[in-house]
Amino acid sequence: MDFGRSWRGKRIFGDGKTWRGFFFGIIFGTLVGLGEITLMDVGAFRYSPTHWGFGPTYLDAVPLMVVLCAGALLGDTAKSFIKRRLGMERGHKVPGLDWYDFLIGALILSFIFYFNWTLDNLFLNYNWIGLIFLLILIPPMHRLFNIIGYKMGKKNVPW
Repeated sequence: MDFGRSWRGKRIFGDGKTWRGFFFGIIFGTLVGLGEITLMDVGAFRYSPTHWGFGPTYLDAVPLMVVLCAGALLGDTAKSFIKRRLGMERGHKVPGLDWYDFLIGALILSFIFYFNWTLDNLFLNYNWIGLIFLLILIPPMHRLFNIIGYKMGKKNVPW
């Protein structure tokens, strides 16, 4: 993403951030999000006419999914920028920063483009409990998916 450029003697983001990965991440994340809505609609949960807060139709959900996925990936890119500034190489473990970069990025971008949705679905009317659940669930999920990526040969380190 940084086209090999440096800033103050260090790579801006590093080789781990590519435009291909960014755009495929948005596409794949959007498809996974739509799949999750579908599973919730036909699964053990009662059908929701607003597709679990994402809109009355699947097409209404797509722009929001794109914003959430783009925000998550931009959060990850910002984390890489911070790590490069601190002199850390690609794959260097930073607990906390590695865990919540996606969530923070998604929240910031969703506040910018979908302020009312973010407020209603993540902060008001006891919906903040789901956000607390995410904060607790993200570290073990992050670890699990990194181990899977490492075993698949997609990551150089299991963290």
